[in-house]
Amino acid sequence: MTRLSGRVRGCSRAVNSGFYHQPAVVSGHGPRWQGILADFVLAELWLPEESESITTGRIHMEPRISMITLGVADLQRSTAFYRDGLKLPERKEGSDNIAFFETSGARLALYRRDALAEDAHTSPEGSGFRAFTLAHNAASPEEVDQVLEEAVAAGATLVKAAQTVFWGGYSGYFADPDGFLWEIAWNPHFSAQ
Repeated sequence: MTRLSGRVRGCSRAVNSGFYHQPAVVSGHGPRWQGILADFVLAELWLPEESESITTGRIHMEPRISMITLGVADLQRSTAFYRDGLKLPERKEGSDNIAFFETSGARLALYRRDALAEDAHTSPEGSGFRAFTLAHNAASPEEVDQVLEEAVAAGATLVKAAQTVFWGGYSGYFADPDGFLWEIAWNPHFSAQ
């Protein structure tokens, strides 16, 4: 592994991590911080040997998704579905042209389909399977059933009733008003978070 020195995002203290099976050390803090920050520092600053050093000045894409934007036919209808039906908290940054929702991970944005296609310099035409799904992990099979029921009551179309699946979990699918597929799943191998 590569030895790195730098600042941890969100922290004002410099971090100097040896990464030769040594714990992270945070300047000015005692041993109780070493264990707490070791995993965080590894997650934030670790680079495999074959990666270029961060001192090269090259920028690499970080392994995270910040926002998912859905191109929708009727922004008001879709906003109501996600805000009022699924109870996602709407962010204030939205406008008459776009809506933003807070989730535990990436933000969800709704934008008019034709405007999103124009922004991406592509055609807004197309229908059928979009070759991706969105997923929400539930804490139990009962929660899967409850979320599917709430989505259908809010105007979603049930595409696949919840059932035990080959990989050992329990899941079902609904389509939002624009046909975007959402899998609601209980996965015994993943946390619901």
